Amino acid sequence: MSTNLCTDQLALLLAAPGQLVSVSAVSHDPVASAMAAEAAAYPVNHGRAEEVFLLAPDLVVAGESDPPATLAMLRRLGLRVEVFPIEADFDDVRANVRRMGALIGQEARAEALVDGLDAALAAPPAGPRPRAAILYANAWTSGAGTLADEILRAAGLDNVAADRGIVGMGALPLEVLAAEAPDLLVLGQDYGTPALAQETLAHPVVGALGATRAAVADNLWVCGTPMLARAVAALRAARPAP
Repeated sequence: MSTNLCTDQLALLLAAPGQLVSVSAVSHDPVASAMAAEAAAYPVNHGRAEEVFLLAPDLVVAGESDPPATLAMLRRLGLRVEVFPIEADFDDVRANVRRMGALIGQEARAEALVDGLDAALAAPPAGPRPRAAILYANAWTSGAGTLADEILRAAGLDNVAADRGIVGMGALPLEVLAAEAPDLLVLGQDYGTPALAQETLAHPVVGALGATRAAVADNLWVCGTPMLARAVAALRAARPAP
């Protein structure tokens, strides 16, 4: 069983019928999960040790952001727990796909998924590289060393945040965004609920930018799965002409 959104999706992609007994509750949310429709066929769990233990799975797959105390308790109870690291690049994605395949005896399926991802990443756009900026709620962005940065570069784009020296997640003040004048602006998803953090995305400074806009659903690139290929394709399609 899986207790983490990202291991949910790897398991859903790779498990044979009858292998997967439960996925995390978040996997049923289409805003967060790119495989909500597929996950709907499975019972959910909330990552609590009691509910995991009662299902008596042979294997628990979890993410490194899952509560360490819960994972430690499950191990003390005699369950096998495998924790998957958060991916920072495509090599990490390939490694996690292959690892999941090996854990559940689906190596051939895993290799086919890796081959499909590699085919989608092949032949990146040629010519000048437009400059792109990602703007999330509260003026956060993704810099160097993040999966989002890898995705931008695979789409033939340079990342404004990385070029400014931002590593990992960091702030991209609106004044800096305006001064950088990116060619492409990738806005974080508006979740439709009142929140001051969301106001950044509708700020007049953002509206006044002359950049091309790209809309990429957050659920396509929140996890390191082969579905990242869809995010790359969307960004390549939105890439401004030289």
